[in-house]
Amino acid sequence: MSDDTSPCILVCVLDPVSGFCIGCGRTGAEIGGWLGMGREDRVALKALLPARLAGMTTRAVREGGRRARPSAR
Repeated sequence: MSDDTSPCILVCVLDPVSGFCIGCGRTGAEIGGWLGMGREDRVALKALLPARLAGMTTRAVREGGRRARPSAR
């Protein structure tokens, strides 16, 4: 049986390029609609998340959950 619990890891920052949360890989709409989704939809969405996260180039996070910004050197 597949797990349908929330994939949230409390790093809630949406990447401006991909639109995915850098913590869990969901879109803002998917995060907001999670509680209204049926079990099968949750399981299907969770199956997509590892590939989304692996494909992201912006995964750097610093304290406070903010996306790391390039230094101005």
